[in-house]
Amino acid sequence: MPLSPSEVERYARHIVLHDVGGPGQQKLAKARVLVVGAGGLGSPLALYLAAAGVGAIGIVDDDHVSLSNLQRQVLHGTPDVGRLKTESAVDALARVNPHVTVEPHPTRLTADNAMELVGAYDIVADGSDSFATRYLVADACALAGRPLVTASLGTFDGAITTIRAHETNGEGERNPTWRCLFPEPPPPGSVATCAEAGVLGALAGLMGSMMAIEVLREIVGFGQGLVGRLLVVDARAMRFETVAYGWDPDNPVTGDNPTITDLSIHAKKFSG
Repeated sequence: MPLSPSEVERYARHIVLHDVGGPGQQKLAKARVLVVGAGGLGSPLALYLAAAGVGAIGIVDDDHVSLSNLQRQVLHGTPDVGRLKTESAVDALARVNPHVTVEPHPTRLTADNAMELVGAYDIVADGSDSFATRYLVADACALAGRPLVTASLGTFDGAITTIRAHETNGEGERNPTWRCLFPEPPPPGSVATCAEAGVLGALAGLMGSMMAIEVLREIVGFGQGLVGRLLVVDARAMRFETVAYGWDPDNPVTGDNPTITDLSIHAKKFSG
């Protein structure tokens, strides 16, 4: 379906970009993106995806807005305190762009629903703050054959990468999985939570915006993405570093002898 006159005006700065243009904007309009987490990372990510005209944005989050969220979770405002984050997100994104369909999923992502949710979208962007969820999403995307943009936040640092574990690169080599980079999550309690250690609010905006760029780039197909590369940001020194990583034949999802062929390992962890 061609863009309406109002959409042409709305997306004019994209359409004049050589690497996007009308065809790229049409790809965005047809795309379905699942955002995991409507918090510090998911807030700027969802806002920019909506502003860019991504056709359908699914948001998975079972949490409610609290006052302490507002220092970094810009999708929500003071009047939203106490509301489901998915409800607040629907209203906020509708104000940004009425042409975008927002699909709220006010539930916790689990081994029981992850494959269905992930499989309903073209690309997944994970901004969750839980190691259990991060590994669940990565394994589900690998098994479902879905691209994944995933990022994390520390106190003054962040990291982001893109994973296309179901594909090979230009040399015919298998792309790495999340577990090629980080085989196992850290022991429970070994990494301080955001509530315990704190986080620089504006850093969430930076990392979430970079997630949006990666998602848009993956959909439209321009430039060199972060597949096989981990971009690390040090906000104290304002330093950006990129670490290359490759496919590990011993990884348990897509390795030579995979041991994770479904999400049952996560079902045990969540129930335990």
